[in-house]
Amino acid sequence: MKVIGISASLRAGSNTRLYVERAMDVLDREGFETELIPLRGKEIKPCNGCYDCVKKGYCTIRGDDFDEILGKMREAEGLILGSPVYLSSVVPQMMALLARATFVAYWNDKFFSGKVGGPITVARRAGHNLAFSQLLLWFFINGITVPGSTYWNVGMAGAGGARDAEKDEEGLSTVTHFARNMACLMNKVYA
Repeated sequence: MKVIGISASLRAGSNTRLYVERAMDVLDREGFETELIPLRGKEIKPCNGCYDCVKKGYCTIRGDDFDEILGKMREAEGLILGSPVYLSSVVPQMMALLARATFVAYWNDKFFSGKVGGPITVARRAGHNLAFSQLLLWFFINGITVPGSTYWNVGMAGAGGARDAEKDEEGLSTVTHFARNMACLMNKVYA
């Protein structure tokens, strides 16, 4: 079974990536094939609402990295989405990916339905809940089962520079517990 982790931070050595890597490391140790996809260095154009995906079965927007990432998301049994929080929301690059992915999946056999996954958000002080909810609602509308943890999968970081997320022991512990629950659930769902 494969799990894709997408880190939406555009910064090198980002805190968001550290949290997603933590979850992926747990799943890797549990025997899952894992792949981390950073959006850093990738271009994802926004959905233009053309509905070509309804008629043609695929997104007709070209010249970006969407198709490659969507193909990996479609093939995986598990999905983890990590986003930094700017202005109490998920970053635009992640939302562009998710909007287009939802349209293609919804009009083509709802191919995300039945997968397992969950969100991770990282902020300096506030805004976690709104961004976390945005991602959580994306999982729900696509029929993806989300396991819980000991708290929401949110991390505190950004006040002290790159990789200060390592100081957030509770956040890292929460993400670790989430990844263990995800592994347990996937082993039951896909047994």
